[in-house]
Amino acid sequence: EILRLANLVKHLPEQEQLNALACFRNEYSSLSEPEQFGIVMSGVKRLRPRLNALLFKLQFEEQVNNIKPDIMAVNAACEEIKKSKSFSRMLELVLFMGNYLNSGSRNAQSYGFDLSSLCKLKDTKSVDQKTTLLLFVAEVCEEKFPEIIRFTDDLQHVEKASRVSAENLEKNLKQMERQLQQLEKDLETFPPAEETHDKFVTKIFAKYAKEHYQKLVIMHSNMGLLYQNLVEYFVIDSKKTTVEEFFTDISNFRSMFMQAVKENVKRREAEEKQRRVKMAKEKAEREKLERQQKKKRLLEMNAENDETGVMDSLLEALQSGAAFRDRRKRAPRPKADSSCLYILSSSGE
Repeated sequence: EILRLANLVKHLPEQEQLNALACFRNEYSSLSEPEQFGIVMSGVKRLRPRLNALLFKLQFEEQVNNIKPDIMAVNAACEEIKKSKSFSRMLELVLFMGNYLNSGSRNAQSYGFDLSSLCKLKDTKSVDQKTTLLLFVAEVCEEKFPEIIRFTDDLQHVEKASRVSAENLEKNLKQMERQLQQLEKDLETFPPAEETHDKFVTKIFAKYAKEHYQKLVIMHSNMGLLYQNLVEYFVIDSKKTTVEEFFTDISNFRSMFMQAVKENVKRREAEEKQRRVKMAKEKAEREKLERQQKKKRLLEMNAENDETGVMDSLLEALQSGAAFRDRRKRAPRPKADSSCLYILSSSGE
């Protein structure tokens, strides 16, 4: 419905053209459908103001829903950042570490730093390139200052606030103001209804729209004050840093810190897994070595048992005389053949 009405307003012929079409009212049946439609529309008094007012009414809730949540998100984000003690502690920790790293340089003992520098912690790497300053800060918070990690829960609205364009808010409110002014002007100049069923003036929601617009203006003004106080608190030039830029820096740092915490958890889990694998490997090697040593001892014991058994058997044989009996039982030497002796004797003669 809104789209059709918007297209009708966009492509509505000028009043002169509508008046020209009205001259062919008597030939209505012979005209084409677009021309017939034009003749019908030409009979409506103050057609364009009516259509603009109806379109404004149909689009009003959508306009409010596009403006109000953004203002509320920025207001909430300002309050969260200002009140979060965890975020303040985080800034203190980052400042302390920065001064420690810069000790001896001209930047040592600084009293503060630009909030946009928070995202640069991820780019500051260790000498071995294996970790970053952001990962180190997250690890320190986990081990020493776990209450600081809660700042990620405190700053719930910074992500949405980072998508708010203060410039677009200004434009949308200005557009709504112009539409209201035009509506009020049309209502003042609109002639009395000629027909009893013409309820255009009584149905217009000018009062309702104006009240909501004024509430939005107050909320927007309050947003500007909260943001101005916040940037002054952090010594930031509001003319050089837009609402979108400011909250984008905070939102990005929040996301980076949450990711750093997850990476630290994964790293510790990987290290623990490697430690368990190493311990299992060392245990397997020890058990293998113990088995080898046990096997070696068994072989040595068997060898010793074999030697001991031989000696025991020999001693037992000596003690019992069995060794000598065996010697006596050996077969006697064979006697010399008599014929051989005869031959020897004969040759001697």
